[in-house]
Amino acid sequence: MESHNYNLTVTNFKALLSNSSKKGYGNLRPEQPEIIYEIIKKESHGSGFPVEKMCQTLEVSRSGFYDWDGREPSSRQKEDEEILKVLKKKHTEAQGIIGLDKLWEDVKEAGFQCGRNRVYRLQKANQLYSVRKKPFRIGLTDSNHSLPKAPNLLNQNFQADTPNTVWVTDITQFKVGSQKVYLAAIKDLFHKAIVGWAVANHMRTELCLEALRNALKRHRPAKGLIHHSDGGSQYGSAAYIQELEQHGIIRSMSSKGNCYDNASAETFFSTIKSERLHHRKYRDLTEARNDIFWYIESFYNRKRRHQALGHIAPEEFLKRYFQAKQTAA
Repeated sequence: MESHNYNLTVTNFKALLSNSSKKGYGNLRPEQPEIIYEIIKKESHGSGFPVEKMCQTLEVSRSGFYDWDGREPSSRQKEDEEILKVLKKKHTEAQGIIGLDKLWEDVKEAGFQCGRNRVYRLQKANQLYSVRKKPFRIGLTDSNHSLPKAPNLLNQNFQADTPNTVWVTDITQFKVGSQKVYLAAIKDLFHKAIVGWAVANHMRTELCLEALRNALKRHRPAKGLIHHSDGGSQYGSAAYIQELEQHGIIRSMSSKGNCYDNASAETFFSTIKSERLHHRKYRDLTEARNDIFWYIESFYNRKRRHQALGHIAPEEFLKRYFQAKQTAA
């Protein structure tokens, strides 16, 4: 009976080690005994397998394990601990939003020279994953109206050479309880920051005007700024056009029925939904607005790394732009 239990234990242990999707213990190599020792040490505390039996199963020396276990951590192990501190700090600051590539950039920025696979190993071992949900898109604005339209000046060119020269805007919908709530946002195509936004329980022109006025108040763009939107009635209303004209802003609109013409604005909504809105259950509009404030103002603009910006955050990108401009002057 004893022999039967022993064989069953070894079989279960082998199965546990080969289940790399759960534990990440697959592809072990004999020339990496330290990694095997780490697994043995972890499982001796967690699963209760005897050290002697694990050493036999994994074909390593029991004396070698005990020698290793009594030694001081290697320089690489010590560095792993320091890297892990960075990973945990950044993951916590981002409230679990950021994934592997952004964590890797954080580690490199902290001064560590290490590969992506090393960061992945530490991320996986400590369950520091990004929490995302696939967003779904709902068409909101109505372009079937007789209000003044504007030509498409971008033609899907979503690049800008300087800040406050091209803004794109749109509206999205999410839920607060059973109530539909709407978010209007304006994005600067130069550094990808959200320069103005507003939340309300309606999608009337006033919502878009609030986002626009917030952007104008904070950034005070010079005349000639291009403002691109879809063909929604909010953006063709007399009040909205008047606000743009008062500040010398040039109107641009997507072609009717072409969702790609305003893809840059819609990309932000896809991001905020998958990283934030679809994970939260807001009690009321105030709580939703406060959480969106944190996401946009504290995280998205200041800390979230953007691949299009060379893996730095929008505000840092803008700061470096002005520093380079001042140096060149």
